[in-house]
Amino acid sequence: MADSLVITDHVRDGGGVEPPPPARSRRRGIGWAQRLEILLLSGPAVLIFLGFVVAPVLVAVYLGLYRWKGFGSPTNFVGLDNYVTILQDRAFWDALQHNGMILVLSLVFQGPIAVVLALLLNRKIRGRSVIRVLIFVPYVISEVIVGTAWALLLQTNGAVNDVLRSIGLGGLAQDWLANPKLAIWTLMLILTWKYIGFAVILFLAGMQNIPEELAEAAAVDGASYWQTQWRITLPLLGPTIRIWAFLSIIGSLQLFDLVYIIWGQYVSSTAGTSTMVTYMVNEGRNAGNYGYGNAVAVVLFVVSMTIALLYQRFVLRRDTEGALTGGR
Repeated sequence: MADSLVITDHVRDGGGVEPPPPARSRRRGIGWAQRLEILLLSGPAVLIFLGFVVAPVLVAVYLGLYRWKGFGSPTNFVGLDNYVTILQDRAFWDALQHNGMILVLSLVFQGPIAVVLALLLNRKIRGRSVIRVLIFVPYVISEVIVGTAWALLLQTNGAVNDVLRSIGLGGLAQDWLANPKLAIWTLMLILTWKYIGFAVILFLAGMQNIPEELAEAAAVDGASYWQTQWRITLPLLGPTIRIWAFLSIIGSLQLFDLVYIIWGQYVSSTAGTSTMVTYMVNEGRNAGNYGYGNAVAVVLFVVSMTIALLYQRFVLRRDTEGALTGGR
């Protein structure tokens, strides 16, 4: 017994045989076969990205330094004069303000409406599949068809005002497209009708990944349906909502087709619905000043890229970090 106590004390004091240190995992370098495989798989995508994204941006930066009419080689070098003109043009700042309003209003209106619709359509109700299709149909309709149809419906003597007059609400008939106080809200109504289906389908897909056991456990604990949605469904739907918000932000900054189709190239600025892209087209291509138009495109790219990087840094970071795996 004494000998065992001595041995125990000796080991405790550090005199015994120490256990071997844990083996360190060695990272094996990537061999030439793996490098060749990566090159073959990613090469086409990299070439497409360079050819259709990086190269056009660089060409736009180059042409934005010239006063160019769109034909022949650019020779009238003006340096940064085009960019100075853009920043001093009140019409550009108005267009940027309109883009900001569309961005904020899209998130404020479309997001909550889409979440509520997705929660309702996620329940077992009669005709659920038909309702889903009807909500998603506007998203797949061409912007040209949507813009033309709404332009005909909302003009002064269009169907909307005729219906209001026929039911005795003629006092509500308005110039929905040309009135600067109403045009931006008319645009938001059309955008919500057009793109709400995409958000609903995206949220429904995200809800399918939420385990039903969590809702059942909450019901056992006495939680109501809406308490379950608020405490469980919405937090777990957070990554999907953030991805949708990112797509909505980029789409709001690049909005062009519906505005150009419904309001045309001149009415949009006076009606208060012009965007940075409509400004680029009007002041660039339509004015025959393609160098200036390329400069506007560069500014639009910088604004969009800055907002995207900030959103990635402060909002999507938690999602991307949670999705990455690998040894340290």
